[in-house]
Amino acid sequence: MTFNSIDFALFLPIIFALYWFVFNKNLSLQNMLIVVSSYVFYGWWDYRFLILIFFSTLVDFSIGLALTNTEKTKNRKILLWTSLAINLCLLGFFKYYNFFIDNFITAFSFIGHPIGAQSLNIILPVGISFYTFQTMSYTIDIYKRKIEATKDPIAFAAFVSFFPQLVAGPIERASNLLPQFYKFRKFESSKAVDGLRQILWGLFKKVVVADTCAGYVNSIFADYTHHTGSTLIVGAVLFSFQIYGDFSGYSDIAIGTSRLFGFNLKQNFAFPYFSRDIAEFWRRWHISLSTWFRDYVYFPLGGSRVGKWLNIRNIFIIFIVSGFWHGANWTFIIWGAINAIYFLPLLLNNKNRKHLEVSSQGKFLPSLREFMMMLVTFGFVVLAWVFFRSANIYHAFHYLNLLFSKSLFTIPTIRPSILLIFIGVMMATEWFAREGKHGLENIHIYLSIFPRYLFYLFLTFCILFYQNFHGAKDFIYFQF
Repeated sequence: MTFNSIDFALFLPIIFALYWFVFNKNLSLQNMLIVVSSYVFYGWWDYRFLILIFFSTLVDFSIGLALTNTEKTKNRKILLWTSLAINLCLLGFFKYYNFFIDNFITAFSFIGHPIGAQSLNIILPVGISFYTFQTMSYTIDIYKRKIEATKDPIAFAAFVSFFPQLVAGPIERASNLLPQFYKFRKFESSKAVDGLRQILWGLFKKVVVADTCAGYVNSIFADYTHHTGSTLIVGAVLFSFQIYGDFSGYSDIAIGTSRLFGFNLKQNFAFPYFSRDIAEFWRRWHISLSTWFRDYVYFPLGGSRVGKWLNIRNIFIIFIVSGFWHGANWTFIIWGAINAIYFLPLLLNNKNRKHLEVSSQGKFLPSLREFMMMLVTFGFVVLAWVFFRSANIYHAFHYLNLLFSKSLFTIPTIRPSILLIFIGVMMATEWFAREGKHGLENIHIYLSIFPRYLFYLFLTFCILFYQNFHGAKDFIYFQF
């Protein structure tokens, strides 16, 4: 079941009605409803993989309790590594088994010793990268004594499987989300209305912008050798808006849906294409994953407290691991390495934390200098996205080689004029909302009630029209 499907449009109001009008006086029943509805939501895709979520929940709930009752350091380490090993083995088998086997076979064939190992036809369970990271952070935080283990199995199961963010995040920490399952929740109309606005905005970014971009992007990348460099630029730029509209749109819908049920999830995107350097971009893009790697990989390696060369090593590790998290393909690893290279000059010049505030804070428009910085940063990001989108490394380099040919200075053969209007609407709306948490959060500041509701109607009409035109397309990050 996906957020942009008719199934979800029927599912959500039913669960909402049961949650607030039937089980509203019993916290345990509300939490149980969340667990059941989350399992239905996930099982709608493939019920067979519900056992993985249940198993991961059972393992980390049990190990969390065991860590609470264990004081001996050696035994606590054994429990921690047991949790990490089980979760990483599940993730490794379903997501990376064929990658390692295929590269193992290639390596031995290259040196003249072919082997008979073969890959398997493994289906990747949707969302496994997200919920395994969420449960691992729970166990790690208990081990570090940052949080206490829960004794409520229903609350923990709801935390792991919470349907709004189960499939593609945000990756929540137990310290933020789990305590919300312990507290009595009262319906707040203002929170629900803002949640609906965020859902509306997320659907516009996904259905109207991302899915429309996808048609052009797929066409260009599938036949890139027959396009001019200028058209290849169009393809790369449109993919940049596709992946942003798709993934940030999912996060908006997830966070907005959570608010309907009285929950507050962390912001996952903070308008990253308005960043003035790569360091700022990565503080604003997929925030829940970036902070996860920062807290559980970068800091344990020593972070920036070590010497210069070790710090450089740590930066490359987290970027490459982050790239590999996205998929079992060398293109993702190269994409991560490229971003590490982008980051390196800022690190060496101690400028990686220069832009912590919102771009042009309090101003209507950016200065020429800030606009150029945003444009240059976006350009570097676009070039890196070519590796992310390409089928393999050869295609990525070949695409870039053709892009930077003489035909770069010709008129593109593909000119998506109406789509550019929608992208303009998206970016302009988010520019004026950049000090908030989503595109429509502060719209009342700029528009009075009548034009505001006209804008809502415009967004709704576009969503319904393009949803009928495209159909319910999966979100890109379902494959990760």
